[in-house]
Amino acid sequence: MRRSHADGPQLITSAPESSDDEYDRRRKKYAIMMSIRGACVILAAVTYRLSVLLALVFVVGGMVLPWCAVLIANDRPAKKRSPAPGMRPAYGSERALTAGDDGRTIDG
Repeated sequence: MRRSHADGPQLITSAPESSDDEYDRRRKKYAIMMSIRGACVILAAVTYRLSVLLALVFVVGGMVLPWCAVLIANDRPAKKRSPAPGMRPAYGSERALTAGDDGRTIDG
């Protein structure tokens, strides 16, 4: 029995990242961004007496970072689209309507 090309081994360079590794990578990004947010809140409290404008920048950073962290942490790579089994197009079997020998067409 012959094996088709699709049944062959998959190259390691074209293999998708495992779900566990991808989840760990997203969780690490989230933790880093939330720790930066915590630092922004602390720095806003510390710099309030020195510069209100600088403290306001840290407050805005502390408000925007959680939203960005959630969006980045929930972003998964797009899945590759593959045709359904048995639904591959048959190459060379295109059927087209052609005009008759005399060039007439029939309506109806």
